[in-house]
Amino acid sequence: MEIIVVRGGGDIASGVIQKLYRTGFNVVITEIEKPNFIRRDVCFGQAIYDKEKTLEGITSIFCKNENEVISALNSNKIPVIVDSKLEKIESFKNLKLTAVIDAIISKKEKNLKDKYPITIGLGPGFEAGKSVDLVIETMRGHNLGRIIFEGSALPNTGIPGTIKGVAEERVIYSQNSGYLTIIKDIGTFVKKNEIIATIDGKNVYSTIDGIIRGMINNQYYVKEGLKIADIDPRTEELENCFTISDKARAIGGSALEALLILKNRINN
Repeated sequence: MEIIVVRGGGDIASGVIQKLYRTGFNVVITEIEKPNFIRRDVCFGQAIYDKEKTLEGITSIFCKNENEVISALNSNKIPVIVDSKLEKIESFKNLKLTAVIDAIISKKEKNLKDKYPITIGLGPGFEAGKSVDLVIETMRGHNLGRIIFEGSALPNTGIPGTIKGVAEERVIYSQNSGYLTIIKDIGTFVKKNEIIATIDGKNVYSTIDGIIRGMINNQYYVKEGLKIADIDPRTEELENCFTISDKARAIGGSALEALLILKNRINN
């Protein structure tokens, strides 16, 4: 059985995964042992914590070995395995890894080319033709989703995308290290300076009025400075908390196009 591996099961990766699944590819998600999903309600990788995760009618399921992965694929579910270096999946005897799409968005330099038949990298950290076959632009703006055949994506600015005129203020970072306890979860309307969580007893406050769109998993151990929550100032957009974003859909469509381009090159 041929499979496409998507590294990462976060919100942007989930836009890619949805497109691949819908068009008939066998997709396997690989993740680290304890990923720090913020928009966890739109992350297929959340199956690591919840055992199963259904997003827009598609279900991912946590798997531990090859037999469980094959069983999930035969049941039209998307397997999620803990295998950050792809060592486990490379040892599977009945699955043929035909492409790797790196959707971690780690912004760190990585080299996948020539390790696998097809390699696609999302965002900074990849160079088309050298470290991967093709790169997808992930920066919001005119070039979002552009397939890069030569060169790299735009460098990370560290500034969140602007929503309703709000950028940095809508993202919340931990002020101390410790275990996070959720007080106000995803989909909750909050006012500025409301307590939305605690970290080892220290309060975490909302930074603006809006809807909590993202919140890291309850009892996750966070380090100081880690992104832990995201507030959407558009109070009329409650449904957006639970559906794949426009950005993820755009990147997903481009990743699918890039995959088909590369498969056609091989076949011709």
